[in-house]
Amino acid sequence: SFICALHPHSIVLQLARSRCLCRIATRRALSHQSRQHSPPRAAGRRPKMADFSLGPSQADADAFMREAQQKPPVNDDDETVAPDHRSEGPVVTILIGMAGSGKTTLFHRLHYDAQEKGRRCYFVNLDPAVLEVPIEPQIDIRDTIDYKGIMTEYKLGPNGAIVTALNLFATQFADVMTILEKRKGEYEHIIVDTPGQIEAFTWSASGQLIAESLASTFATNVVYVVDTPRTASPATFMSNMVYACSILHKYRLPLTAAFNKCDVADHKPMFSWMEDFEAFHEALDRSSQDSPDGAGYVTSLHRSMSLVLDEFYRVLDRVAVSAVDGTGVDELYERMASSRQKYDETYGKELEQRIAKNKAKREKIAAEDLARLQRDMASDDSEIVPGAASQAAKEGRRLP
Repeated sequence: SFICALHPHSIVLQLARSRCLCRIATRRALSHQSRQHSPPRAAGRRPKMADFSLGPSQADADAFMREAQQKPPVNDDDETVAPDHRSEGPVVTILIGMAGSGKTTLFHRLHYDAQEKGRRCYFVNLDPAVLEVPIEPQIDIRDTIDYKGIMTEYKLGPNGAIVTALNLFATQFADVMTILEKRKGEYEHIIVDTPGQIEAFTWSASGQLIAESLASTFATNVVYVVDTPRTASPATFMSNMVYACSILHKYRLPLTAAFNKCDVADHKPMFSWMEDFEAFHEALDRSSQDSPDGAGYVTSLHRSMSLVLDEFYRVLDRVAVSAVDGTGVDELYERMASSRQKYDETYGKELEQRIAKNKAKREKIAAEDLARLQRDMASDDSEIVPGAASQAAKEGRRLP
């Protein structure tokens, strides 16, 4: 149904093509029957064949050909296929972060703030291993997937059971998308909480399918939750930023780094490291002095990577939040809402380009098929070999 929604003309073309084929087959059958019951003809004389063709089929084919010629050609290298793309519906936010970074607590805070300030938000829990969710999400994976039962039945460990649970839930995610599309006019945000083990969602096939399903329908962005106290060291900070860069490279969606637990640790040094690489180099030098090995290979690697990620920091939105006292939650909601513009300019535009290319390719194939039907309808029946079409279909080739 999703493909038909993207290509509504494909069904019409297939019906028109089937109708033309039925008319051609009827004409051939009646013509063949009339030749069997007609008297023998004189040598060198061709009988006048009765015209069993129907006018509307030829008219439909001509109308389609004129419409196809009037459409502007689609260039595969054109990057302005959909310059006015505007996404509709709520903004989808996927919460991703390392284990213990506070994703579920931030999930709770976003829900509490939405209830307090009247924000229309729809919450989805995709963590099958959590024992208790502090809120009642509208959609919960635990309602359909038994995490402990999967561990017992398939003899899996915790991570394997999480991946298997996501795979099973991904087979039903079309129903989830149907629910979200029906209620898209009622909400401004759809917030999705992911499993605590980040690799279970980020690098699994089911996680990719879920993210792409959401991104192909709604304006989607990713919030990467960073554990601020554990990122105070330059080495751990660089590890988090490299992981955030890999998520941006994988999903190609707008990304916001939410430095959680800012009420426990100061986030300003991390922000200064992203704004000025020399400040990060100074922090590296200070940390290497405390190290017994001094400035070794790892320090040199971090210094080089900071220069590589400098361009990444320029496109990375950042905000300091506290899931406990609610600091920065309003700013986070603003970043989530403003991500729609980035989505329309990047992922949404690319999606429209792919749709336009596939549509043009299908229309080109349909036009070629209709052109062959026109030549077949205009040709003499004596040139048609009985059973040629069925034989060509068996051999996997097309008639000229």
